[in-house]
Amino acid sequence: MADPSSYRPKPGQIPDSPGVYRFRDEHRRVIYVGKAKSLRSRLANYFQDLANLHPRTRSMVTTAASVDWTVVATEVEALQLEYSWIKEFDPRFNVKYRDDKSYPSLAVTMNEEFPRVQVMRGPKRKGVRYFGPYAHAWAIRETVDLMLRAFPVRTCSAGVFKRSAQIGRPCLLGYIGKCSAPCVGRVSPEEHRELAEEFCDFMAGRTGTYLRRLERQMQEAAEEMEYEKAARLRDDIEALTRAMEKNAVVLADATDADLMAVAEDELEAAVQIFHVRGGRVRGQRGWVTDKVEEIGTPGLVEHALQQLYGLEQGDAVPKEVLVPALPEPVEPIAQWLAERRGAGVSLRVPQRGDKRALMETVQRNAQQSLILHKTKRASDLTTRSRALEEIAEALDLDTAPLRIECFDISHLQGDDVVASMVVLEDGLARKSEYRRFQIKSFAGQDDVRAMHEVISRRFRRYLQEKQKTGEWPEGENGLDGDADGAPTGSSGPAAELHGRDEDGRPKKFAYPPQLLVVDGGKPQVAAAKRALDELGVDDVAVCGLAKRLEEVWLPHEDDPVVLPRTSEGLYLLQRARDEAHRFAISYQRNKRGKALKASPLDAVPGLGETRKQALIKHFGSLKRLRAATVDEIREVPGVGRKTAESVVAALSRTAPAAPAVNTATGEIVEDEGT
Repeated sequence: MADPSSYRPKPGQIPDSPGVYRFRDEHRRVIYVGKAKSLRSRLANYFQDLANLHPRTRSMVTTAASVDWTVVATEVEALQLEYSWIKEFDPRFNVKYRDDKSYPSLAVTMNEEFPRVQVMRGPKRKGVRYFGPYAHAWAIRETVDLMLRAFPVRTCSAGVFKRSAQIGRPCLLGYIGKCSAPCVGRVSPEEHRELAEEFCDFMAGRTGTYLRRLERQMQEAAEEMEYEKAARLRDDIEALTRAMEKNAVVLADATDADLMAVAEDELEAAVQIFHVRGGRVRGQRGWVTDKVEEIGTPGLVEHALQQLYGLEQGDAVPKEVLVPALPEPVEPIAQWLAERRGAGVSLRVPQRGDKRALMETVQRNAQQSLILHKTKRASDLTTRSRALEEIAEALDLDTAPLRIECFDISHLQGDDVVASMVVLEDGLARKSEYRRFQIKSFAGQDDVRAMHEVISRRFRRYLQEKQKTGEWPEGENGLDGDADGAPTGSSGPAAELHGRDEDGRPKKFAYPPQLLVVDGGKPQVAAAKRALDELGVDDVAVCGLAKRLEEVWLPHEDDPVVLPRTSEGLYLLQRARDEAHRFAISYQRNKRGKALKASPLDAVPGLGETRKQALIKHFGSLKRLRAATVDEIREVPGVGRKTAESVVAALSRTAPAAPAVNTATGEIVEDEGT
């Protein structure tokens, strides 16, 4: 691990100009590329106290052994050079997007003498026109089949084309009119290229002009009594219309735009792009990336724009690009897009209307893509097995931890302290055995003390059940849901105190984990280990996963275990930690929400939720209800005199200054008219 001060440039050596900089490791490999409006200001941020740096930035500067830079004239040039260097050096600490699946595109090989229409995957080639990408290859083939009637462009491979030229006979498509048969000289290379260009123009969205021209030619042929020609043109128009109808209209004003959405968590991000041409969705693609550098949504958007348009020119860059957040600053990337297009490009965040609604659809696709990516990675048996083996090797366990329990603490500034326990068995979540805990013995922001209490309660119940049975209860693999841990899915006081399974049998804290994971670093691990030692439990391994550098801490160790960033074992521990955090947060918020819903009307005997909601709806607020008479309250449907008198009595006992609550919505109504 290098000390950044050992390679820090001397004062005044770094120019105060726009430029691009590269951090290199001890082997001179480029590990990070960045751009800056002022190289001096930006690089100074890297050479400050390590404690003030983001964990991923700290990891980068301590891995690096040198830094160099190149000065450019403008921020736009810096953007272009940054993109080129990222493509050239593939730095390990830069965000790198990868396709979340292999999307096929419709390609026209304009770089050949006789352009060919085909389905292509993978990186783009120079001189080839691309349309899409599409979700499925069969969708491209259906579209091409319909369009070949009007644009009989070659679709055969080089081998088929060469053989047909040798024997002087075209293939089947040439006989049925879906190929102009340039292989046997039915059309010249110039005529065939013109057909291919018309095909590209139609696919690029310039459909109206071509369809109107065909309709005019059809009418002229009919007037001249060339009925066969008119019928053929009619069929061409119908085929092209069907091809267009396969893409639903999403924007009524025939807009050309690309819409980009980002879904992200602390570790990964997914990007989805919808390509809209002529108001119709013509293609879709998506990427996922590991967040290996300190980056927010604006930064992810900027990198995605570079990835999307870095090799594009002209009409491939649309007039409008809609994004969830604007890069910071936005002017260089907007100018760069305009240069790529050769005309102005509107880069903005949609606020209302059809474009905002479509952006929400793209956002849902991005979220689904991220979920699907994580699910695929977690559900693969081989991957899970490798992850468990990596954990066992890294933590020096005798066997792979087939059962892992992870604990997390959550509170709101020391109030409503709760804890969660999630369970992974064979690398998969066992949600029926999740448990939640209320910390009532103390209040405050002492996560270490709370962790000690939770671990003690969980394993105390385990020892009690073991002492009762003397062996593991056959067929019962649940956990006890009493006050030491409320089961998930339970409701009501009885369920909170006496969790039972579907057969009515009490669940038990009967099975110990092979590995206990806590959300935190060395203090939380020490607290968990101390709780186990106090109970005499010595057959459960303990570790902690710290959020800052994703380090794995072990009891009685001064240095953490650092798993590789690409390690499946680290990913499994992160997933357990994140799930425990999510479960604890949701429980804590649920408790807080229930507290906010408390109302003086709860004390009225016989007054259920329906009539409470009717009273609040009728009067608008508790303040107005408190000022109402018994007769006015009786006007509410379903409220009799006795109930009205009880309501008046209950409200008269409450302080007028107490905030009113709308029980229909759970919102506090502080004043009249709110």
